[in-house]
Amino acid sequence: MDNQEHKNEHEHHITPYSTYVYVWLGLIALTSITVTIAGISLGDYTLAVALLIAAVKSYLVINIFMHIKYEELIFKVFLILSGLTLLVIFALTFFDFTYR
Repeated sequence: MDNQEHKNEHEHHITPYSTYVYVWLGLIALTSITVTIAGISLGDYTLAVALLIAAVKSYLVINIFMHIKYEELIFKVFLILSGLTLLVIFALTFFDFTYR
């Protein structure tokens, strides 16, 4: 692949700075919402809401800042596989802690 083909292949991957600023402001807003929710008692749902907000924040960081949405399918598959592995480890730890 010569330089011109390589340049044309990645030309549509340029993200404007305004997108980064909006995502950054969104991350700040979601962080402040998480801190606010931690101070409010939502009963059993406090942890679930905080984890949902954390999942949205990680989705934004992975897709926008890490440019995963422009990568090939194999990178996305390994990212999902590593996330599922982490989820299994958390689940096993939770069950060990609960039933001990």
